[in-house]
Amino acid sequence: MPGLPFNPDTDISDLSGKVIFITGGTAGLGAESTVQLAKHAPARIYISGRNAKSAESVIKQVADTGSTTEVSFIECDLASLASVKTAAENLLARESRLDILMCNAGIMARPQGLTQDGYEVQFGTNHLGHALLIQKLLPLLQQTAQAGADVRMVILSSDAWRLHPCGGISLDDLKTTQDWAFGAWRRYSQSKLANLVYARELARRYPDITTVSIHPGVVRTGLVENLDRANRWFVYATTFTQMVMPEEGAYNQLWAATVSKDRLQNGQYYEPLGVLTDKLDATAKDDKLAQKLWDWTQEALRGF
Repeated sequence: MPGLPFNPDTDISDLSGKVIFITGGTAGLGAESTVQLAKHAPARIYISGRNAKSAESVIKQVADTGSTTEVSFIECDLASLASVKTAAENLLARESRLDILMCNAGIMARPQGLTQDGYEVQFGTNHLGHALLIQKLLPLLQQTAQAGADVRMVILSSDAWRLHPCGGISLDDLKTTQDWAFGAWRRYSQSKLANLVYARELARRYPDITTVSIHPGVVRTGLVENLDRANRWFVYATTFTQMVMPEEGAYNQLWAATVSKDRLQNGQYYEPLGVLTDKLDATAKDDKLAQKLWDWTQEALRGF
């Protein structure tokens, strides 16, 4: 992988006392991040997802490394705002600090559909579910930062944001399935642009928390393997020489979560590995779009 050299065994410093929450921590990049972070002795790691059996497997992997870090599963379906609310409340009832929130979970190039709350399924899962989780956990994150801790939010985006529709994010019809040409990928790209833009707006509004978005690279995880044949072929045909395994694919988010704070620029987007991108287009840098997305998100989450 190009960019900075990185070895999680030697380049992640001691994490003693830290509390970490990883969405989608039961498989793929989230599971790999959990195992690697647990080697450095954080107090507790919480992993969310929909599959308790997969969570048990990750918890066993951590134990097998000899780590004494407590790893706990919190059930959370990002496509259900009620589920996200319950998950956040579960964590808040158990913790008095939160040092690292890694928004790792996501879906990719899915057929048309809606979340349980009636939003386009990729946007509702990748952006809106995470946004509610963030909003619920922000007071705890701020409390931890104000006590002097180095608090991070790492939000997984993707270089696929570049395929976003004209205007960036089609906010007016997100309660439809958005029947577009090449729609599965454009809807995915729209959600990944939202991840990038929302991270920048969070950094602007909450400067005491270091918030960055990252591209993990092209990684051979379930996101790719679970695609239909045509979309899986498209990914392999266009990115075969760039594809890496989950162990290496998790490096960029691990780097962003643990590198010395002075090596990060708050609100920015990093490509693998640790490379501050200079490739954002005008839409990705549009502060008016960030404000519109913020306002739309706040309204969508009203009542939760």
